[in-house]
Amino acid sequence: MTSPHKTTSPRGTAPRGDAPEAGPSGKPAWWTARRRDRLAGYAFIAPQLAGTALFVILPLGLMFWYSLHDWNVLAGGFVFSGAENYERLARDPALPGVLRATAAFSVGLVALNLSLALLLAILLNQRLRGTVVFRTIFFSPVAVTLVAWTIVWRFLLQDDGGINGLLSALGAEGPNWLRGETTAMISVIVVQVLKNVGLNMVLFLAALQGVPKELYEASTIDGAGAWTRFRRITMPMISPTILLTAIITVVGSLQVFAQIDVLTGGGPGTATTVLVYYLYQNAFQFHDFGYGATLSVLLFAIVLVLTVIQWQMRRKWVVHED
Repeated sequence: MTSPHKTTSPRGTAPRGDAPEAGPSGKPAWWTARRRDRLAGYAFIAPQLAGTALFVILPLGLMFWYSLHDWNVLAGGFVFSGAENYERLARDPALPGVLRATAAFSVGLVALNLSLALLLAILLNQRLRGTVVFRTIFFSPVAVTLVAWTIVWRFLLQDDGGINGLLSALGAEGPNWLRGETTAMISVIVVQVLKNVGLNMVLFLAALQGVPKELYEASTIDGAGAWTRFRRITMPMISPTILLTAIITVVGSLQVFAQIDVLTGGGPGTATTVLVYYLYQNAFQFHDFGYGATLSVLLFAIVLVLTVIQWQMRRKWVVHED
């Protein structure tokens, strides 16, 4: 016997809550709750989609379009040239040296930045007095204006600057840091590492603090040493953060410009002329915007390929991605 308050639906029909809303004429209404929910969702994502289309997709399309033209601002010419800029790119005698400088800068920056950031995070993760002060000291360069930071280091790295003055006081003679091919590249890398290592340090520190203490306690009981705990517990548990910082650092190393421009101007010679600075020289110093756009396409392709490679490699060494 059924309760007088309980309603039943015919077999094979949808529950009352999922039934289409009826209009005045008895037909299903077009403006249903599901359509209202969908419209609300589209309205929420519309600003992001519009921003992506306006500031990402459109500039990428224009960049490729400009690369197919001979566009010289001084001459006032904007002529369709097809693949001529890409043929010029393949024959450019300066490009191999630019790519070598870009690779040297990126490899040195990524290796030094990530290793130093991880080391600092491990040290600051210890329960020691004054760790808050040291965290502030290491992170403070991140908040400093990039150009101001670089200008200060340019004065410090000059032949008669503060670095060589300190070495002279210690009885050593320092080189002209920004005028030697090797020392100039090392100087640019170190300045950039000191500027941004605090950001990766904070990310690593947050990841280290999320590793369960029980894992270390259990491994200690089993007789695992410090290196074994680091290799078997710490590295796998923070591997998603390592992937994130690696991608951010690699992409940032390929986009460096202000440090090169302020410290060395691409010199001595072309020793520190990385791809972005070479792009700037062609587009804004030589006013060859067509070839500059072609170099932008090359830079985009390099960043895309490296990002995809890192993302695919995560399957082999990144665990606990959730």
